[in-house]
Amino acid sequence: MTPPVIDAAIVGLTVGPLACTVDARWLMAYAAALGETDARYYDTTAPGGPTAHPLFPVCYEWPAATALRAKAIDDRLALLGVHAQHTLVVHRPPRAGDSLRTSAQVTAVRQRRRGTLVVVRYATVDRTGVPVSTTDYASLYRGVALRGEDAEASSAPTTNGDAGAIRWVDEIDVPAQTAHVYTEGARIYNPIHTDIAVARSAGLAAPILHGSATLALAVSQVVQQDLDGDPARVAEVSVRFTGMVPMPSSFVVRGRARAGGVIAFDAVDAQGESVLADGVIRAAEGIGRS
Repeated sequence: MTPPVIDAAIVGLTVGPLACTVDARWLMAYAAALGETDARYYDTTAPGGPTAHPLFPVCYEWPAATALRAKAIDDRLALLGVHAQHTLVVHRPPRAGDSLRTSAQVTAVRQRRRGTLVVVRYATVDRTGVPVSTTDYASLYRGVALRGEDAEASSAPTTNGDAGAIRWVDEIDVPAQTAHVYTEGARIYNPIHTDIAVARSAGLAAPILHGSATLALAVSQVVQQDLDGDPARVAEVSVRFTGMVPMPSSFVVRGRARAGGVIAFDAVDAQGESVLADGVIRAAEGIGRS
């Protein structure tokens, strides 16, 4: 049997821009799927509507993600991909009523010991062309070889340095239905997270929590601990995904070094094994609802 491969020629492939409209219902559903209780996430009387969770961009990026994957990656390889790295820049928080346009491009492919890393950049603008968010999303396709040499169309995300000492810890409970609730609130459907048969066909014992959900839950804790509970202050998030989160289970978010508006964090599972590594949030004092 021919081993699966990804061709380096996919670098530069694009889709979009794809249009979507953000509404209050979607913003609130995403916050609720994460168990958020802050009233700002549900205040439809506020100027601009409910506050967007910092990770909400993953929701409107999903249609572009599925469209680009269909164009760049063989369907047989889809279940072999795992979320490896994530770097999000929030140019300004999305708001209810926004008409957004998201474009996606494969920006890099790299051969790794465990497979092939594929990096996609999602660039989202509003109806006037002003940037709203930019995400570099890296997936590792396990056991898949790269045909050709490593290639980059633009700079790809890199890991961060020493996280520093632990300043605080928060344990996050992950009930058995967390992925089902997150799927509906985010409008992100990937059956490996909700379908037992599909998860087992991918070599897992059961569905696992979305990487974006794990990250969003961790970001929520950093916002509470270090940003006075204000999600609109998050200007950038970057992290490496280093472990899977089964359901039910729990994991622990740890606040690490802080230097001004740069906050390091990571997360470990109940056994102390790494789940998120090299996490960094950069805060901006001036980001708000303007």
